Amino acid sequence: MHKEQTLEMAGTEAAAGGSVVVAMTFIGLMFFILGCATWLNGSLIPFLKIACALNNFQSLWVTFAFYIAYTLMALPSAAVLRRTGYRAGMSIGLAVMALGALLFIPAARATSYGLFLFALFTLASGMTLMQTAINPYIVCIGARESAAMRISIMGLFNKTAGVLVPLAFSGIMLSDFDSYSDSALAALGAADGALLRSQLAQRLVLPYGLMAAGLLAMAAIVRFSPLREIPAQQDEDAIAPSRWGVLQFPQLVLGALALFVYVGVEVIAGDTIGLYGHGLQVQNFGVLTSYTMGFMVAGYIVGIVAIPRWLSQKQALLLSALCGIVFSLGVIEGSATGSALSQAMLGWAGVPAVPDTVMFLAMLGFANALVWPAIWPLALEGLGRYTASGSALLIMGIAGGALLPMLYGHLSDSTGSQAAYWLLLPCYALILFYAVKGHKMTSWR
Repeated sequence: MHKEQTLEMAGTEAAAGGSVVVAMTFIGLMFFILGCATWLNGSLIPFLKIACALNNFQSLWVTFAFYIAYTLMALPSAAVLRRTGYRAGMSIGLAVMALGALLFIPAARATSYGLFLFALFTLASGMTLMQTAINPYIVCIGARESAAMRISIMGLFNKTAGVLVPLAFSGIMLSDFDSYSDSALAALGAADGALLRSQLAQRLVLPYGLMAAGLLAMAAIVRFSPLREIPAQQDEDAIAPSRWGVLQFPQLVLGALALFVYVGVEVIAGDTIGLYGHGLQVQNFGVLTSYTMGFMVAGYIVGIVAIPRWLSQKQALLLSALCGIVFSLGVIEGSATGSALSQAMLGWAGVPAVPDTVMFLAMLGFANALVWPAIWPLALEGLGRYTASGSALLIMGIAGGALLPMLYGHLSDSTGSQAAYWLLLPCYALILFYAVKGHKMTSWR
């Protein structure tokens, strides 16, 4: 009898392990899809700046329209998940993303910046539902102390998309781009310039149409996939209901603030690097987002290998904040003309050299990589019945990607692009505070 029980327990553990592998495979694919949609913005911003004749501040409305959806749609997304469950919620999120991609077609045909922004908001609304579902899902399907490692694996999928998509976009969409340079457009009359910009915008029709078809196919696959639902929290009765709700947990509220500034600096590093490189007349400015994403991939690999064996989630967050401060100082104080840093680090691989300040900006990808994986499990620790609502609050922190890049855009137009990056320093200081003290605060008293 004992032998039979042992075999039954072993079979159950193997089945559970297989279920985790299946879940991580599906979630990894969804993180890759989210990465494709998210990190396309870094190449889309300078593209739309030219196609719609925008300045830096106006072009960064792309990030605002995209990331503000996370704030406005996080609580509705949590309500949808309570009704549908996680698997159906993921499928619905993919379908909404497909609708957003389809809206790019009329926006491109009309060369309407307002419609482009609405399409981005719709796309990000579907992504909000996806993020609200898959982040707590990946935390809860295994041991909490290794949650940052699992999220790092998912981040590897996400940022690999961030490396590949700008390269593909630049290769397909930015070919013969010299004819759309500022000097070439300035030499044309108003009517000819508008026609040329309209032709440039038309290039978006095919890729976003294909994206919509792929998203709809993935929605159907996920809907009928073997993904299991997350069971109800075992400790949901351990925490008495409070009129303050999730706001009673300082580690969660401060975690949401840390995520707010983190997403802001991540988007600044990934999405403004193309604009900054364009201002410095870097030849390959359209692919610079891939530099940032490449460093993020390296950071995620460190997380996968080191957490929790050699590096705790708290230590990873502390290291990330310190690296962020150092690299930010490099962006602010470094040389905008010399390229010794990139030649020393990447010259052996044949990667085109870029100015030192651009390289420091790309290296922020390494500093940022482990912030998101570390904050989630620390912020959700001990929430019990409030886990779903806590997840929604953390997702709302993604609004930092809407507001802080806009502030950077305003500063860059008034004080200069390089000087405006001082905005990064207080953001990393707040992340450092959360790593040292904020995550330990379990009461406001």
